[in-house]
Amino acid sequence: MSFSSQPAHRPLAGSQPSSDGNFVNTSRETGDVVPNPQSQNGQQMTRGEPVAKPWAHFVAGGIGGMTAATLTSPLDVLKTRLQSDFYQAQLRELHAQHATPRKRTLLTVPRAALVHLQETGQMLGAIYQHEGFRALFKGLGANLIGVVPARSINFFVYGNSKRILNEQFNPQGKENVWSIHIAAAATAGIATGTATNPIWLVKTRLQLDRNRASNDPMRGRQYKNSWDCIKQTVRHEGVKGLYRGLTASYLGVTESTMQWVMYERMKLGLARREARRLNTPGYQRTWTDDVEEWAGKFSAAAGAKLIAAVVTYPHEVVRTRLRQAPTTVTDSGKVTVKYTGLVQCFKLVAKEEGMAGLYGGMTPHLLRAVPSAAIMFGVYEVFLRVFGTTA
Repeated sequence: MSFSSQPAHRPLAGSQPSSDGNFVNTSRETGDVVPNPQSQNGQQMTRGEPVAKPWAHFVAGGIGGMTAATLTSPLDVLKTRLQSDFYQAQLRELHAQHATPRKRTLLTVPRAALVHLQETGQMLGAIYQHEGFRALFKGLGANLIGVVPARSINFFVYGNSKRILNEQFNPQGKENVWSIHIAAAATAGIATGTATNPIWLVKTRLQLDRNRASNDPMRGRQYKNSWDCIKQTVRHEGVKGLYRGLTASYLGVTESTMQWVMYERMKLGLARREARRLNTPGYQRTWTDDVEEWAGKFSAAAGAKLIAAVVTYPHEVVRTRLRQAPTTVTDSGKVTVKYTGLVQCFKLVAKEEGMAGLYGGMTPHLLRAVPSAAIMFGVYEVFLRVFGTTA
């Protein structure tokens, strides 16, 4: 029997038949294929096709990044300090206070995790006690100056690259779009890293500046503000100094790519599950379905970030080390840099501090990055819906 003889199941514009005969909706904005649920009378349920608005990704991504960065700033400050080599003495003291048994068993894993959480709390408390509340938001100005354009660029390039690639290479709206998600995410990561590296370098050096000054009270702060940091960097290291750590940022593209791909696949799985539930005869959509939908996306964003961050974390440490201010600056203006390149930095950290050194600060990083990703993607999705488009 032809589909035309089934008026109740006539596809909407942009829909295509799947392998089992059910119609699926293909978004004009993303090209992703999502099952199209039907109501109890057989009529297809749709929220209406979104209109492609390239600028919506830019605005929504910036708002999401700004919100997440502000709420998680204290953990970002701590993470940066733990990734540097200036905080190792304090960290060793804390390790000595919470010495763990040399014999490692499965029972010591929860205890080690608890110790990491305690250390994180103690070091945050130490920053507040010795440097004041404002120190917990040190570098937030530079961070926001970096986060807003970085997230705007990332979401803008990813969302529009995915749409363009789908239009060019996936006109039939096939579900298997791994290659498109990977290509779009890699393009977005490279564009973002190149455009914003100088901002992250300034933020990192400002966050480390107070700690360097505390090690040598006679020295004082090295940088007065962000602009002074830029001027000193260019004066002593040249313009290329603003791009220190860029190679590590490119290495970090693997993290953002993994995160985007896993998030997309998780969202597709949630959409299929929702479609099956709403296709159940007699089922009426309620507010609990909306709560479950947003909770699922929140969890998907957090889970994708958690896995990607753990797998690729060492590049974060190397990037921070490469962005540190020069060890010494002579009267003639010549600088001495401890970490000179990506491979050299990996080798030196592993040699001096062991493999554990490549995971310094991972606990506060995960405590910050995972909820930050969930908040950022959640706000991003909300504003895209406000602007009448989809992720």
